[in-house]
Amino acid sequence: MALRKYFCTFPQHLISEPIISHTLGAKFGVIPNIRAASITDTLALVAVEIEGADSAIEKSIGYMRERGVKVEEMNDGDEHP
Repeated sequence: MALRKYFCTFPQHLISEPIISHTLGAKFGVIPNIRAASITDTLALVAVEIEGADSAIEKSIGYMRERGVKVEEMNDGDEHP
């Protein structure tokens, strides 16, 4: 199994949906681990590790992007606010 790290920016209309905490695991069989988050009424910034088969991770990332989440893969040297 692979482990990849992402920085996700959720728009206001998706903040209340359990996309990472429930949907990714239930729909794609991956294991998400939220490492950090900053959530306001208008925006959510989330650093998440996703573990699973490469194909399942890719499908879960594609799903989030289709829903309107901005998803950026993080490398070990990356820093985000």
